[in-house]
Amino acid sequence: MAKQVFINLAVTDLQKSMDFYTALGFSNNPQFSDDTAKCMLWSDSIYVMLLTHEKFLNFTNKPIADTKAHIAGLFSLSTDSIDEVNTIVNNGLNAGGTEPTEMRDYGFMQQRTIEDFDGHTWEVFYMDMSKMPTE
Repeated sequence: MAKQVFINLAVTDLQKSMDFYTALGFSNNPQFSDDTAKCMLWSDSIYVMLLTHEKFLNFTNKPIADTKAHIAGLFSLSTDSIDEVNTIVNNGLNAGGTEPTEMRDYGFMQQRTIEDFDGHTWEVFYMDMSKMPTE
């Protein structure tokens, strides 16, 4: 079996969250979806599981973090161009997400940040390795 990454996120409104992630460019995998969870596919090996709080609590004995007030993780998505970065983030903003910081340009990498309705933070970036500093 190929190695895969599943990121599990507790969400307060499953349908609204699924619509947001669809706007970012994820697609739904119905094989792993039901009325308590939606599996969102970024690539053949990267999945985001959107879980109701009740479902999420089946996998942990810790309380769910308030990600609107506290950072619980930074998730990053690479793209093939700065235009793709802008398209993804703008689509997310149009779907109700928020952009907590302005675009950052590191010369070899441009990055924008978007948060979903629950405050989960995604950094969308394009990296041009030909501009990577050598020192």
